[in-house]
Amino acid sequence: MFETRSTIRLPRTPQAVVFEMDGLLFDTETLARDAMMRTAPDFGYEMPVSLYLDMIGLPGDATRSVLRQHFGEAFDADKFWDRAAAHFEMLVATELRLKPGVTELVGLLEEMGLRFAIATSSRHDDVQRNLGALALIDRFPTVVAYGDYARGKPHPDPFLTAAKRLAVAPEFCLALEDSHNGVHWGHLPA
Repeated sequence: MFETRSTIRLPRTPQAVVFEMDGLLFDTETLARDAMMRTAPDFGYEMPVSLYLDMIGLPGDATRSVLRQHFGEAFDADKFWDRAAAHFEMLVATELRLKPGVTELVGLLEEMGLRFAIATSSRHDDVQRNLGALALIDRFPTVVAYGDYARGKPHPDPFLTAAKRLAVAPEFCLALEDSHNGVHWGHLPA
């Protein structure tokens, strides 16, 4: 049984850690929520927080599908997504923040000699922008992003791809995730 310096007990000693990015490393979920909520009135709709929460962690195509299911098939999800993305980019440029404790955790993992990676539904450009803006680009040499795997969340492909790139069996990776869609994969049929 592996124990950390605090009281977390794990069934086996991790050999690597796989981080989800948005909402876990960076406070981008708040920015995305604000961007979508600001965009919805432009289309004559209100964006309920519950709808936004259902989309956290999903790749873009799945998010568009959720929007169409909620607002109707005639809803121009692509146009909405483009406008919300423009709002989001403006917010990221001025308000992107690292979540508390990230720098310390990365330092601890480096000190312990554990490998780590990012596995995200975001695009590589977004990952590089975020890491670069907060001086972390050299600390995350292994990044798995949209386009690197066959199926996005809630399927485990992003995390399994990261484990493979880290050359560590998935059962020896500790996956850190903040969204329901990110951890839901354990309940999917094979």
